[in-house]
Amino acid sequence: MEKPLTQNIGADLKPASLADYEESGGYKAMKKALKEMTPEDVQKQVKDSNLRGRGGAGFSTGMKWGFVPMGENAPKQKYLVANADEMEPGTFKDRYIMEGDPHELLEGMILAAYAIEAPTAYIFLRWAYKKSEEALRNAIKEAHNKNYLGKNILGSGFDLELYVHVSAGRYMCGEETGLLNSLEGKRANPRAKPPFPQACGLWGKPTIVQNVETLANVPHIIAHGAEWYKNLSKTDDGGTKLYGVSGRVKNPGMWELPMGTSAREIIYEHAGGMHDGLDLKGFLPGGASTDFLTPDHLDIPLDFDSVTKAGSRMGTGTMIILDDRTCPVAMMANLEHFFAQESCGWCTPCREGLSWCAKILKAIEAGQGQMEDLDILKQHCEQLGPGNTFCALAPGAVEPLQSALKYFREDFERHIKEGKCPYK
Repeated sequence: MEKPLTQNIGADLKPASLADYEESGGYKAMKKALKEMTPEDVQKQVKDSNLRGRGGAGFSTGMKWGFVPMGENAPKQKYLVANADEMEPGTFKDRYIMEGDPHELLEGMILAAYAIEAPTAYIFLRWAYKKSEEALRNAIKEAHNKNYLGKNILGSGFDLELYVHVSAGRYMCGEETGLLNSLEGKRANPRAKPPFPQACGLWGKPTIVQNVETLANVPHIIAHGAEWYKNLSKTDDGGTKLYGVSGRVKNPGMWELPMGTSAREIIYEHAGGMHDGLDLKGFLPGGASTDFLTPDHLDIPLDFDSVTKAGSRMGTGTMIILDDRTCPVAMMANLEHFFAQESCGWCTPCREGLSWCAKILKAIEAGQGQMEDLDILKQHCEQLGPGNTFCALAPGAVEPLQSALKYFREDFERHIKEGKCPYK
């Protein structure tokens, strides 16, 4: 099975040097694009590949690029931003690429910037990713020395300056407009849409914000073609995917597998199955802001549309496991506390509603809840849902809670009836 994303990443996670990367075919796609392809050609190839964004939303990458104004009358200044502010609990896949193969991200960014004719790019990096920062800064220096970055790259007439921006580390910076505000030196509040960043983004100029894993796929698409990329997948979504598992399994970690691999294969073959004596109770398929699925969903393909049909979201593709000895109420209290802390406070439903949910859950976990609290929690999940808040933070935050109330309601009721946590 081909693993283009991780082919240069060893077990020691030592960053691949520019020489290592070139030895495996690195930067050939960039040279091919700059010499033989127009920006529109690159956009079309990526659109035809069915590459969907790996940050959670799953939007078509080629289509997103197509919204950027092009041609002689387009603004000369445009921006490309790699969203590397990976902060969601249970998600650690982008760090793996940045620390293990930083040139793969850089080549993907050069190609993406060329495709939208952007002369400036940023990597918006979480402050805690010190090893990633070191690897990226060294890679940028190496790329500059070979004129893969800078003025008139390889005599093509295309210029690109690329900067690492170390962020203060807020969950809101994962939302693209919150990230742009932060990059401009402002508080990381979301912006109203429209206008969308593709037309009016960083400092009012057309901007593409894209996840690290998404951009890392681009060199392989340009090097091998759209059909090759689509054939890596088991479903209609193109390519491979970095799937991860955390929780009480025998071999937690991350693996590059064909898009559409089932949760059963990932949990029981690659992650080694549950610890002895434990059973799977449920799992969050795409990080902490997705709805629970249960053992009945183990055989669905983990791609964007199949997971949506099952009642959850693909998200980042990094699963969090709930076993039958772990209290789901405590897990929810912990998650909602995190989301309440990370709310930017811009809109009232999110600022007040998430904090209220966290307080109720803490009381139920402590055996001090009332049966009416379950109705209040359900009401909050509805009122904080899509369309009722300024951005997607609150709707994502209540996804695990609404599904926990659906699948594990008996556990909530036992806490209230027994006046204590039955798992302790």
